[in-house]
Amino acid sequence: MQIVLIFTIFVSFTFLTSIAHAYIGPGMAGGVIAATIGIVVAILAALFGIIYYPIKRYLKRKNKKNKPK
Repeated sequence: MQIVLIFTIFVSFTFLTSIAHAYIGPGMAGGVIAATIGIVVAILAALFGIIYYPIKRYLKRKNKKNKPK
């Protein structure tokens, strides 16, 4: 019974909608693009930090051991 109810609600919301007479200007598209670029840059920066800094510590430790006093 619940499956029929969920299906009915899904069909009614999907196919029986009316047109929203609204205008989304170019500023909104610019905001979406800026947010998307920001998310991608944040993910890349996190990956860079996770990968680079342990390698950097390892190389520093390795160079300290190899240097004669």
